[in-house]
Amino acid sequence: MNILYRYLGMFVFGFLLGNQCFAQEIKTENFYEQIKNYDLSVVLMTDSIFMDWGKIKNPEILGFIGDDYQRFYIHFISVIQNPENPYEYFAYGKTKVKENICEFQGIIKIILSEYEIYDMSEIHEDSEIYERLYNLKRGFVDCEVILYEDQKHVHSGFFSGKLKSYFCIDTVTGVFRYDDVESYSDSFANNQFTGNWTNYKTNISKKCNWGNFRIPDSGDLDIGAGYFYVDSEYQKNGWENYILLWSGDYQEDSPEIQKALQKENEKWWK
Repeated sequence: MNILYRYLGMFVFGFLLGNQCFAQEIKTENFYEQIKNYDLSVVLMTDSIFMDWGKIKNPEILGFIGDDYQRFYIHFISVIQNPENPYEYFAYGKTKVKENICEFQGIIKIILSEYEIYDMSEIHEDSEIYERLYNLKRGFVDCEVILYEDQKHVHSGFFSGKLKSYFCIDTVTGVFRYDDVESYSDSFANNQFTGNWTNYKTNISKKCNWGNFRIPDSGDLDIGAGYFYVDSEYQKNGWENYILLWSGDYQEDSPEIQKALQKENEKWWK
């Protein structure tokens, strides 16, 4: 994790997109027939995004599992569009809970796609908002997800749930990409999964959600205003390093911080 991420959401424009653009009613149109012509893996596995201060590496997915909000890690190693069904994607990767790492594979299936229509005549041409939206088509997909962990692995199971991902298309170049238009916003999030993990042996299910920048339906786990921040009540459930690095109350060159940074930057899936 880069220390810079601590300042996510703290750079706010005087003319917020949410205030000027989304005050108007946003209309949507069906995009399901067209979405099969694009590769959603670009959105699910994007390497970098643009923030207000420049291009940054897209941080790892944030997640939790269980009613105690135990920290949950998931990393997609590959997401490949099914050549025989362009609405389906073959997913492969790894999960981690505490020190338990497990491979998974499964299917991500698009069930709905729409794009948003803005009345650009209501937005001043000289505004930052106009520049952000001009020549862009913004939309989302709703997906059904089923991911199966390796049954030979101890404490393994399967994930089932819904995924919402936001994309945008440059109408001039045709480039399809991750929607980071509102990256400055406090509520900015993408690739939001809500679902459950079910143990193969016991058939017991646990709530398991994840996402980029925010975790959907995270209750009192997330107490952050400008960015995702964990209530200290759950610190012992795998969030120690995260809280330490995002608190800002430390010396960046201290051994404790360097150790936490090393742990957060660990490529545990390799």
